Amino acid sequence: MAVAAAAGWQSKPSPFLGRFPSHCGTYYSSRQRVGFASRSACIKALFWGPKKVEPASADLSLGEFTLTSLGTEDVLASGPKKILVSVASSILDVASKDWDACALDATGLESFNPFITHGFLSSLEESGSAVKETGWIPQHIVARDESQNILGVIPLYLKSHSYGEYVFDRSWADAYYSYGARYYPKLQCCVPFTPVTSPRILIRDSAYKDQVFDILASALKNLVQKLQVSSLHITFPSESEWIRLKSKGFMQRVGMQYHWKNRDYKNFDEFLMDMKQSKRKNIRQERKKIGEQNLTMKRLRGDEIKARHWDSFYKFYRNTTDNKWGSAYLTREFFHIMGSKMGDQVMLVVAEDGDHLVAGALNLIGGDTIYGRLWGCDPRVYYPSLHFEACYYQAIEAAIELKLNKVEAGAQGEHKIQRGYLPVMTYSSHYLSDKEFGRVIEDFLQREKAQVSQSVIHFSPLLNF
Repeated sequence: MAVAAAAGWQSKPSPFLGRFPSHCGTYYSSRQRVGFASRSACIKALFWGPKKVEPASADLSLGEFTLTSLGTEDVLASGPKKILVSVASSILDVASKDWDACALDATGLESFNPFITHGFLSSLEESGSAVKETGWIPQHIVARDESQNILGVIPLYLKSHSYGEYVFDRSWADAYYSYGARYYPKLQCCVPFTPVTSPRILIRDSAYKDQVFDILASALKNLVQKLQVSSLHITFPSESEWIRLKSKGFMQRVGMQYHWKNRDYKNFDEFLMDMKQSKRKNIRQERKKIGEQNLTMKRLRGDEIKARHWDSFYKFYRNTTDNKWGSAYLTREFFHIMGSKMGDQVMLVVAEDGDHLVAGALNLIGGDTIYGRLWGCDPRVYYPSLHFEACYYQAIEAAIELKLNKVEAGAQGEHKIQRGYLPVMTYSSHYLSDKEFGRVIEDFLQREKAQVSQSVIHFSPLLNF
């Protein structure tokens, strides 16, 4: 099939153009090569290229691995001897109790992350949000022992574009394209549409979990070769995974977000006392405007969120995506399904003007964190400062009341510093099958890391900020 370049997106010229050796394209066979070689082309996605790469079948085996002795006190005598790794073409092929047991062991109860649960990920698939038709083909990795007990899982997708990832690699695609090579499809290990840090290789807690981790890391790289794709990207892993994956041949990338930290505040006013007077005054003025506009703020959880709330919020969400992003990743059904599955882990902040719902902000609650995800408002009205109230201040108040450690308010936004959020590092790990491209991108990542590190230092305020 012919190459299809998605319309509607333009980027700056790739930082890699002119940096690759002229022979780079010769590493790809004629069936893999793209029929264009313009160095000025800017693309968003190549849908499969001239040779369509089929996703792995549900029963694809990635190998059988033997566990090794752990030493003098050999717990393997009564435990599993072999690990069988395979691909699941849907998370629905994995029992929720098994998946969630891996997720809980990977984070611990205190740091439990709702986005890596079976309930959240299955909502994306069941609602048609992260499926083949939208360029997200589930290829989840599952590790079992001889008795078919699940010891580890990895959320993984075969992708035909770079939407919904928040770690931008479109310039990489441009560089591949300009040298006649195919970047898409690629493998993406992540929670779709969710820039939230959490473990990505989810493993049951056991004496041999380190071996299972190494086995799964190898299986991921093996799948790159089996599917003949350009690359594998693990976005927003935990820092410990990021460090460990470097020794497995993955390149390291860093980014930056802004999080709010709870210093055992008793209430919102006590938090404000940690701010400089000018910022404290600004926040109070912004919050005062909510009452002056006769708006009522409510935080709804679980069964308090009705179908009408989700229908209204979907309209608000579409208003945001249509004006800002140009396309909506999530379907209306996603919010209804996710809300029913996630229960009290969902917190929907709503703003009411009399009897009318006019805005909303979606949050999920984890073991020690409130995760701010999506925001939207009625397109027919405008309320000054409502975005800051719904997305930032309500989340901070909720975290204080629930005695949670932090609020993660999503990607980007230096304006968050003015409202009490601090810069933190985020991570991603990348594996490219073409080593020539890999060396040049590695050089780029080193330069990018230095810039991000300087930004974190520059924006990091002291306690009395």
